Amino acid sequence: MSFLLKIILNCTILLSIGFIATAQIKTPPTYVDAKGVFRWSKDKSPIYLFGVNYTIPFAYGYRSVKSLNLNIEKEIDKDVYHLARMGVDAFRVHVWDTEISDSLGNLKENEHLRLFDYLVSKLEERNMRIIITPIAFWGNGYPEKDEHTGSFSDKYGKNGALVNEKAFKAQERYLQQFFKHVNCYTKKTYTADDFVIATEINNEPHHSGPKLRATEYINRMKAAINSTGWNKPVFYNISESPWYADAVAKSKADGFSFQWYPIGLVAGHEQKGNFLPNIDKYTFPFDTIPEFKNKARIIYEFDAADLLQSYLYPAVARSFKQAGFQWVTQFAYDPLATAYGNTEYQTHYLNLAYTPAKAISFLIANRAFHMLPAGKSYGGYPADSVFEAYQVSYKQGMSQMNTAKEFYYSGTTATGPVYGKKLAHIAGVGSSGIIKYDGYGAYFLDKLESGIWRLEVMPDAIVMRDPFERPSPLREAVHIEWHTQFMQIKLEDIGDTFQIKGINTGNTNLTTANGGRFLVSPGTYIITKKGISLGKQFNTAKINNTIGLYEFVAPQPLSHETNLTHTPPAEITAGKPYTVNVKVINLDSTAKVSLHVNQYIGRPLSIEMKKVTPYDYTAIIPATAVVTGHLQYHIIVDKGSGNYIVYPGAHQGDPQKWDYLNNDYWKTYIAAAKGYITLFNPLTDQAAVNPYFPNYNRNAGLRWVSGYGTGNIISRMVAPALGNDEVMGLQLYIGDKLKSRLTEISGFTKLVIRARVTNGDSAKIRLALTQTDASCYAAYTHLNAECKTIEIPLSQLKPDSSLILPRPYPGFLPLWFKVSSFMGFKIADADKLEITASHLAMGTDKKPLTVDIESVSLQY
Repeated sequence: MSFLLKIILNCTILLSIGFIATAQIKTPPTYVDAKGVFRWSKDKSPIYLFGVNYTIPFAYGYRSVKSLNLNIEKEIDKDVYHLARMGVDAFRVHVWDTEISDSLGNLKENEHLRLFDYLVSKLEERNMRIIITPIAFWGNGYPEKDEHTGSFSDKYGKNGALVNEKAFKAQERYLQQFFKHVNCYTKKTYTADDFVIATEINNEPHHSGPKLRATEYINRMKAAINSTGWNKPVFYNISESPWYADAVAKSKADGFSFQWYPIGLVAGHEQKGNFLPNIDKYTFPFDTIPEFKNKARIIYEFDAADLLQSYLYPAVARSFKQAGFQWVTQFAYDPLATAYGNTEYQTHYLNLAYTPAKAISFLIANRAFHMLPAGKSYGGYPADSVFEAYQVSYKQGMSQMNTAKEFYYSGTTATGPVYGKKLAHIAGVGSSGIIKYDGYGAYFLDKLESGIWRLEVMPDAIVMRDPFERPSPLREAVHIEWHTQFMQIKLEDIGDTFQIKGINTGNTNLTTANGGRFLVSPGTYIITKKGISLGKQFNTAKINNTIGLYEFVAPQPLSHETNLTHTPPAEITAGKPYTVNVKVINLDSTAKVSLHVNQYIGRPLSIEMKKVTPYDYTAIIPATAVVTGHLQYHIIVDKGSGNYIVYPGAHQGDPQKWDYLNNDYWKTYIAAAKGYITLFNPLTDQAAVNPYFPNYNRNAGLRWVSGYGTGNIISRMVAPALGNDEVMGLQLYIGDKLKSRLTEISGFTKLVIRARVTNGDSAKIRLALTQTDASCYAAYTHLNAECKTIEIPLSQLKPDSSLILPRPYPGFLPLWFKVSSFMGFKIADADKLEITASHLAMGTDKKPLTVDIESVSLQY
């Protein structure tokens, strides 16, 4: 009999004999008090937990790992270790009921349920608490096609499940069996398990029909759960169907669940710009409902979607704590096995190995959520970018925590710890005032006792392509490399000649630091001050009661083929040297990398690229070669013995030979002296635009239509019905366009727009530039049916509000943002361009409005 068959048989036996299946818990681990505070029963203290959703036992998460012929239990072990390393103490998932139930609601004791039980047991071993959402309604396909599983969700669908009487009965039966189910690893039901501290009935309900029926549904499902002996809190989502909020609030639910995607979802590319205004405050539209008060609040899902930068998470935690939330779980943590391609959920990307900066930022957010005072306001952005021991910085692209005992940073910082002698935990990416490290992975340094520390170093994570593009398991978005690199640690506690000894499996490294500097490879190490030895008492030592002394988990490189990545700027300044930076992976140290510039006059220019890190190469094109027109260049990787790879395109062959056919080049526009900067070009900027329309539908939205010449494209904003107090518009990140022209940026004096109204007599147009500190400066002008060029001097830009785009989800969150203080407009600090249109004449009725925008530029 196989091990798997034995486990399933044991689980079935436990269920069949009813092992503690209906045992009543006399005192539940948690409760919600009369004022709506979610509390621990043991000491009546308020609960604050911060963690993730993680889906590997179900749906695509299961299938994708299974397809790699990996042991899913071992993959769960790896991921749970990393979650513990990130400080996670909360886990939530919407169980795919479609994979563990039939059409009548009977529970299926299958591999999906067994793996979920295994995951629960491993989370509990790391002291993580759990909220289970037993009904998802979803099919199990995304990003693939759904399977027809024969479940009640498959039969009735989300809408039918919330109104159909037979669907009600199937769900009641399912919930009763689910909460009586005995986990064959913990030997407890979810009802009896104190690590399972609450439940949320279902995931994102979309109610329809009579409101009384919606209230009835919630009460019946809660009664079904309670019939199993469950007396822990039961939550229900109030924000997904806001028009049914009063019906939800009148139910017997103990609290309400919310979500927050503050920069939208599924952009199809990495979002860029300062999004701290998007998460400045979480507001509620339900305060006027009497029954909403005195109910606990949790966040079942949130994320800074489509973003690789690491400055947002702690600010999100701050806003949640201010709004009164007590449980927060991100959606969704990527399994280590498939995180290389970010295939599970294209718009989300969080993994300790593959997104190290975001993972450290998440650790900081966890600590902030625990430590910040509940309900406290720190003002509006940018005043609240520093709060208590925490800092978030868009300009630096990082976040930081600095207390007497803990010092964490998600990117290079000049800061050092506030009180060095009390310091016990350090985690970071890059360098700080006490650690110098040029690697691309995260590291952790934890004090065991005076003069003895545990060091854990993750391998390098090198971004090779946009991880938020259309995903594929054949695509490697982030590459892992194991390299030996220098690290320097400056701690009084260990001096500068300490010993470093590898302790994880297979790690035999042993060296002594010189001036605090030493070579280190990925792994786990013990650092001991000179003259101190490690005693046997440390063999069972644990960091934060969750991390074993000898543990280490890290992925191996997925590919071993040479690859090069480079993104040229849209334009550069003529007569100025231009620096080309590239990243190269899987390249032997003897290989050469050279830059070849195809000049219009004279022979091609060849420049050897300098290696500055194991992956980074750089070269400077001299000013004499940067003349007006297009700069064309390619990069040659010479691996020796006539083996050449030419980029872009990774073409094989020697481009110096007469019969070489490839003609691929990177092209960068070289601006002439006093040439203007195109801030918005509808032909090239379509994918990067974030639009806004009050009523976005098939008839309203952004169109891209033919212009007045060959290849010319115009942006057309269409609103069939726009109120006199409404606007439509778009927002675009322009920071990259200005960076390459910074040497001349101070000379620009005006914004120039070419546009017209194509229906109606006239319209009011607002042009705005938002700076890196989120301060917005705007000017207004009028358009009519004539396509004309309008010049707006920069001096006419005045302080204003900016649209919060992409629109946050849920959609009831604020539309406009205004900074707490304006420090003055500086064109060099411009970060985003915003264009809005509205009716010029006031009226009571909504009227159509269509505006064509041909271009927006910055000119002298």
